[in-house]
Amino acid sequence: MSEITYVRGDATVPSVKGVKVIAHVCNDIGGWGKGFVRAVSRRWPEPEKAYRAWHRDRAHNDFGLGAAQFVQVERYLWVANLVGQRGIRTGSKGVPVRYEAIDTALARLADKALELGASVHMPRIGCGLAGGTWSRVEPLISERLVRRGIAVTVYDHGEGQS
Repeated sequence: MSEITYVRGDATVPSVKGVKVIAHVCNDIGGWGKGFVRAVSRRWPEPEKAYRAWHRDRAHNDFGLGAAQFVQVERYLWVANLVGQRGIRTGSKGVPVRYEAIDTALARLADKALELGASVHMPRIGCGLAGGTWSRVEPLISERLVRRGIAVTVYDHGEGQS
């Protein structure tokens, strides 16, 4: 079985050939503006626009914890908005990350990646502003993606990136 590949670099610039999906975790309240999404928005306006419209029309679509939205930004490149955190603040219910929602969204991502014949690229999802721990997220990625034969690269950003 293949493993997750770890590299230093920018997850918004995957350097492999073929179709690629850049995956990241979003919140369930329509907030977009801190963390990895800033790097996404600097490169492409479409994922933020699509996410905001998806949230705005949530009464009529599948927006919510565990949902996944796929936005094509280049001919062979997609961005996956995965809803995996409740709100944006740590409070009485703990940190915003919701592992079950990430797990559900990763299953949807796996289906899309297989349909596209794509590799998946991501930062350490759910572990920045969402407050999650990689030791809980990594097994979900292995189970949902790697086990199904999808190549996954996780990027640890170098100096000078937010």
